[in-house]
Amino acid sequence: MDKKDEIILQQLDVIRSMTERNLRSVNSDFWGTPLSPAEKLGEKAAPKTPDKTPDKAPEKKSGGPEQPSEAPEPLPKEDMKDLLAELDGYIGLQTVKEEVHNLINMASVYQLRRQHDLPTTDMSLHLVFTGNPGTGKTMMARIYRSLDILSRGQLVEVDRSGLVAGYVGQTAIKTQKVIEKAMGGVLFIDEAYALNGRSENDFGQEAIDTLLKAMEDHRDELVVILAGYTREMETFLTANSGLASRFPNKIEFPDYTADELLDITNVLAKGKGYRLAESCTFPLLGYYKRRQALDSRTAGNGRLARNTLEKAIFNQSRRLIAEPAAPLDLIQPSDLEFEE
Repeated sequence: MDKKDEIILQQLDVIRSMTERNLRSVNSDFWGTPLSPAEKLGEKAAPKTPDKTPDKAPEKKSGGPEQPSEAPEPLPKEDMKDLLAELDGYIGLQTVKEEVHNLINMASVYQLRRQHDLPTTDMSLHLVFTGNPGTGKTMMARIYRSLDILSRGQLVEVDRSGLVAGYVGQTAIKTQKVIEKAMGGVLFIDEAYALNGRSENDFGQEAIDTLLKAMEDHRDELVVILAGYTREMETFLTANSGLASRFPNKIEFPDYTADELLDITNVLAKGKGYRLAESCTFPLLGYYKRRQALDSRTAGNGRLARNTLEKAIFNQSRRLIAEPAAPLDLIQPSDLEFEE
């Protein structure tokens, strides 16, 4: 297969992935969020049996029981050298990289002291990651769980929906199942601030209380990482003093600058077998700066660069049909499409 065929296949792959994502989005808009694979399997394996007492079946408002959903499957430990190489290859995030390397050094010394039967300090391994989405927080969680300071080192990722149920007494059970899967590893809770009670009948506090007890009972077997927007996380920790005292380590993940987003776009393009024309630099920089000025929460992350490149590749494929002699790997300014 020559270079031309490889590039054409890459273009088709990008178009396919964008089409699938759009179809999923349209499907959700019309029919609601699709069932997860586990739920689909559950329906096939265990058909719903009729209630023996249908007349007395409790409605949600009456506090009837809910079957807690299965806790997510944990992700296995990864090779630390590969993870650090991936981290060092990230554009920007210099402060975060330094913090992570400091944590690695601290954990390494902690391990050495334990191996030599020397006393170790009561070190809190729990972390709070703050910052906007798409700034590398999940990547850092993958590194942290692979430090060999925990017996298993697996990673379990959840958000509010994975911990909180809709009925009295069910949230503690649901949260405990997730904790059990994370035992010996890391529990990563994204958008943790959403656990704050939304009303008098909200069960988020029940999840927090269950989590605090597990952190106290299993200090050496469970690490919890809370992640979310900076302002919301500060409010969340302030409102829950029991949590704040158990999370002394906080890492802020800054937004990427417009120049860094441009560098990310170039790196992503190279990885897909493309290159940006020099004349793309000015319009891309201007676009990234405008987006950040309008909404820094969504415009300062790698997803913006990736989405911008995918649109450009899609547009380039249409242009090449009309210009068959044009270079197959070159993205021109006319291929760029900006959402404004």
